Amino acid sequence: MPRLLTDEAALPGLLFALRFDGEGRGTPIVTAADLPAFEACDDGFVWLHVDLIDARLVALIETGRLGPPHLAAATFERDDHQRVVVEGEGLGVVIADRERAFGGDVGEEPSGRLHCVLGPNFLVSGRRHATAGAEAARDAVLAGTRATSPARLLELFVAGVVASLAASAKRFSGELDAIEDRILDEGRPEDPRPLAQVRRQAVRQQRQLAGLAAVFHRLEAETDEEDDALPESVVTMAARVVQRLDSLHRDMHVLSERARLLQEEIAGRTAAEANRQLFTLSVLTALFLPPTLVTGVFGMNTKGLFLGDFEEGSLIALAIGALSALAVYGVIRRLGLIRPRA
Repeated sequence: MPRLLTDEAALPGLLFALRFDGEGRGTPIVTAADLPAFEACDDGFVWLHVDLIDARLVALIETGRLGPPHLAAATFERDDHQRVVVEGEGLGVVIADRERAFGGDVGEEPSGRLHCVLGPNFLVSGRRHATAGAEAARDAVLAGTRATSPARLLELFVAGVVASLAASAKRFSGELDAIEDRILDEGRPEDPRPLAQVRRQAVRQQRQLAGLAAVFHRLEAETDEEDDALPESVVTMAARVVQRLDSLHRDMHVLSERARLLQEEIAGRTAAEANRQLFTLSVLTALFLPPTLVTGVFGMNTKGLFLGDFEEGSLIALAIGALSALAVYGVIRRLGLIRPRA
């Protein structure tokens, strides 16, 4: 897909543009001269995708070339918080999107931001860093997917993020199942590092998903206002997206809670194993303490040492040490500190 790059571009910073007919079929606009005015799209709409890094976009925003000036300025500003802005029939949203590397690799976590301004017959999207949502939607449209309204096109953006998060949730669930099976089958502490990585990724993606869901909940609340002027397509789109996001948010929350509980299970088993080892070490220390005392006494280099004149003195000293250890062992058993293994 060639970019619209000319020496005197009609819209500086434009990456690509598509025009949609009344049935939702999209066709690329290959030259800047073919760009229609928003008001000229009575039987369809036009989609512009721009690079927000281009400083020349400021003049286009002020002149209303990218939608209502106040709405476009509020949507395209550098604040990356996910949000929704409504102005009459116009809608501005900032939503999470997956980042795309220079090599084309797309990340799983939606840490990027896609800024969109919607009107009855136009959609202007923009990003400051390479993201995958707009390009994926463009490829889907060129492959035959239809978008009958700007709201439907926005839904395609969100669908890509939802599909990526759903795939991540499925992968997280499989990894947690494997870890849980090893914990239950082997009965020994599990290495907590893989689980910590799963939980960290699940929590981060849940945080991004919560912000995305909040945007469409806010949009759904806006469409319920009596003086709302948004098109009906936005109302139905918001209801559909909210249902999908809420379901996925619940699933991701369950996964993060499972990871937390498994971490607590591993921590508990690790602490129990450490306690058993410390208890064993304490018992051994108690058993060897009396023999150590005996050998220390008989090892003193002083006159009048006990059993120093007996040929069997060493054996007697060893016997005293062994008997003292047995006596301590008996006291420990008597106190119930040593229990037979299950």
